[in-house]
Amino acid sequence: MLKKAIILDLDNTIYPVSSIGDEVFSSLFDLIESDGSHLDKLDEIKKQMMRRPFQMVASDYGFSEDLKKKGARLLADLRYEGALHPFNDYQFVKELSLDRFLVTTGFYKLQRSKVDGMKIGDDFKEVHIIDPSTSSQTKRDVFASILSKHGYLKDEVLVVGDDLHSEIQAAKDLGIPALLYNKLKLTDEKPTVPAIESFQELKEFLE
Repeated sequence: MLKKAIILDLDNTIYPVSSIGDEVFSSLFDLIESDGSHLDKLDEIKKQMMRRPFQMVASDYGFSEDLKKKGARLLADLRYEGALHPFNDYQFVKELSLDRFLVTTGFYKLQRSKVDGMKIGDDFKEVHIIDPSTSSQTKRDVFASILSKHGYLKDEVLVVGDDLHSEIQAAKDLGIPALLYNKLKLTDEKPTVPAIESFQELKEFLE
């Protein structure tokens, strides 16, 4: 079925987090290191922070409530003010003649600063930032809301992102077609949906 809309993730889908991650999260990494409880897993935690929201990483690695609160407070007011650029193949997304939606999870000010820094806000019909510190919403909730609000059939929408357990799983749960954007090859898991390494490959999945 011809697609009418595409829903995109932000981090590691439109731009590489690794290009700014060490700078953005330096104060958080210092905090975790000074806490001293996770020194043996620090490298793993740093890698996970490049891929997943702080709350999920903190939960998975058993951060104390105190460390969770300090980390959340630190990140809540964080913005990125440096140079930030989308992947080169993002240009093919901008050329698509369908409705585009951006759905991302993270601290609002930080995610918003990324969107503003890349000047991509106007590329989308709607930009949704799910902040786990202030909302219980999930990507599944937002996807369902987009379908309902705009009257799309499930097969008229395509979800594209890099995380099999986040936006891809949310799309599968709702029965929405999905694509794994695997440009950075961040997962060793076998994809349960088709995978692409460039947005140039999108066209065949939109018809």
